[in-house]
Amino acid sequence: MKEHWDYKYSASEYIYGKNPNEYFKYILDTLEPGKLLLPSEGEGRNAVYAAKKGWSVTAVDFSIKAKEKALKLAEENNVKINYVISHVEKFIFPEKKYDAVALIYAHYPPDLRTLIHSSVVKSLKPGGTLILEAFNKKQINNNTGGPKDLSLLYNTKILNNDFHYMITKELNELEIELGEGKHHEGKADIIRLFSVKNDVV
Repeated sequence: MKEHWDYKYSASEYIYGKNPNEYFKYILDTLEPGKLLLPSEGEGRNAVYAAKKGWSVTAVDFSIKAKEKALKLAEENNVKINYVISHVEKFIFPEKKYDAVALIYAHYPPDLRTLIHSSVVKSLKPGGTLILEAFNKKQINNNTGGPKDLSLLYNTKILNNDFHYMITKELNELEIELGEGKHHEGKADIIRLFSVKNDVV
């Protein structure tokens, strides 16, 4: 899997573009800057945008090629990001450290997904924000990006289960027109979640 992603990210272009995910940008722009965690961040488009907005950013991914491109993008934008090379399941999620965590097209097998999502909740400070955008199960019928394994795709039931300790502000399955580089382009079925950690969790 690591070799697969290193190969994809070795392309000269940024395969998902250099601009941040639109939903991530929309929610982040409403928040006061603080500490942000971006698991499975890839080439750094969201990390760099957040750093430009004053966030202290930690990005995590297992691809060295992705890190190289992310740091290059950060340099181009005169910002610094902390980029950790790690399989996300081996990353130590510090408890109650982050003001926000964003999972942008971070698709994991079911057992790993529940572990990572639980770790994400623990890593948020009370009152911290979760931003998630991913492909929902209807995306299996499209050829505009995302896994071709139905178990790796999400729906509202899955996310309600995984984040039931959070206060859900928004959770929607949508059909949109994606324009995020050549690997995310065209009509797509996605899911978006915006939630806040309960102060007592």
